[in-house]
Amino acid sequence: MAENRAPGVAVPHNIILEDRRLLTVSGVSDVDSFDENMVTVFTDMGELIVRGSDLHINRLSVEVGELLLEGKIVSLTYQEPAPKTAGGFFSKVFR
Repeated sequence: MAENRAPGVAVPHNIILEDRRLLTVSGVSDVDSFDENMVTVFTDMGELIVRGSDLHINRLSVEVGELLLEGKIVSLTYQEPAPKTAGGFFSKVFR
């Protein structure tokens, strides 16, 4: 799948929550998993976990980086990306 965004150009990350029923997220790069109780998306600001009930993805456009989610939204949580370690086992052995 061809991506319309230029490499290295970050899409602005915004969250708009309306009445805890309608969530619009921009800056989405991918959806990791989803069901009616939890949706996990990757953004430039980290992994975003949306919890609630009766969650439905109304629109997802990875090309423009936008997600539109509807349902009863209970929480929005960011998970920081795992820190990148400098090298592995052999880089430590051969210092």
